[in-house]
Amino acid sequence: MTRIVSGTFGGRRLEVPAAGTRPTSERVREALFSRLESWGEVRGARVLDLFAGSGALGFEALSRGAASATLVDNSTGALKVLRSNVSKNGFPNVRVVRADAAKFESIHSFSLAFLDPPYGIDMGLLRNVLEHIEKFLEEDALVVVELSARTPEPQWPSSYQRESVKKWGETMVWFLTFSRQTGSVEA
Repeated sequence: MTRIVSGTFGGRRLEVPAAGTRPTSERVREALFSRLESWGEVRGARVLDLFAGSGALGFEALSRGAASATLVDNSTGALKVLRSNVSKNGFPNVRVVRADAAKFESIHSFSLAFLDPPYGIDMGLLRNVLEHIEKFLEEDALVVVELSARTPEPQWPSSYQRESVKKWGETMVWFLTFSRQTGSVEA
């Protein structure tokens, strides 16, 4: 079990999958969302939570004023937990999607995306996921990537600009801004 740290749903408990996930700790979520709120990135955001697991990142965003959240995972256990968490807590404007992160499709666009893949993810796969979701991201969308602090910084696709990086214990979080214009060459 974990819980929502703050906001409208603060204190509500979330189930976590029995195996195969590593939920972002409450301490890290508290620090992460304090930073995101100070930047004005949460209120009204349309959130994409890839590798959602328990959905803690997406649910925390909703609790703090995000407009909607799409939670994506490919694990049967995680999907069962996600649907249970939505049902038990009455979260509004949530879509739970069964999909591989590198093949996810959406008719919606997103202003804030969280990628919290399993620690040890292949960096080529992470890059593929980032390139794949570009078509769903709004210009200047903020993308938050959470990896092990022991993981070297990935090579980001050219459409992403690193804004900041923060280490919280064993967790390293990169804050990236997406732009279709980045890396383009003017003639």
